[in-house]
Amino acid sequence: MKQKFNIITSTCVPLPLENVDTDQIIPARFLKATTREEKFFGDNLFRDWRYHPDGSLNKDFVLNNPTYGGQILVAGKNFGSGSSREHAAWAIAGYGFRVVVSSFFADIHKNNELNNFVLPVVVSEPFLKELFDSISADPKMEVEVDLPQQTITNKATGKSEPFEINAYKKHCLMNGLDDIDFLVENKDKIETWEKKNEA
Repeated sequence: MKQKFNIITSTCVPLPLENVDTDQIIPARFLKATTREEKFFGDNLFRDWRYHPDGSLNKDFVLNNPTYGGQILVAGKNFGSGSSREHAAWAIAGYGFRVVVSSFFADIHKNNELNNFVLPVVVSEPFLKELFDSISADPKMEVEVDLPQQTITNKATGKSEPFEINAYKKHCLMNGLDDIDFLVENKDKIETWEKKNEA
């Protein structure tokens, strides 16, 4: 969903697992879906972890734990590895996450998140560990993600870190633009350039 992104302050959902691949984020059987409905993919985010094989709820999985909630998913190192399926980003966005924090993202998945208005924030290993510790100590603690300033702050400790983002993607997120919207927004500039460079 296209949403302008500025500053988000939210509680977090912790997923302290490393090497979470896209098949775990959205199992392959859902790639056959003929819809891109956000609710459909959001409902099936981490499907095989959220539910037992018989379809019953796995109460031990964090998304089923009412203690945790919010718009920020804090994940372990190497998030989004495996296949390049964009459906994984659809599921994350469809569930309602606006930010995913990790110490490392698979490149294709990272770009897929950005293209679906989810901000992947890369932090240092010590900062990530402290985030997990803070959430464990107080599930109601909040994290502030400031896209204009490119900082993330653990409000429980007051510690902040800067994060990197491509300038073009930053512009698109802050203005709620996808790639087509950006081209339309710059239509006059493109036409002017073309006229100047006609053979």
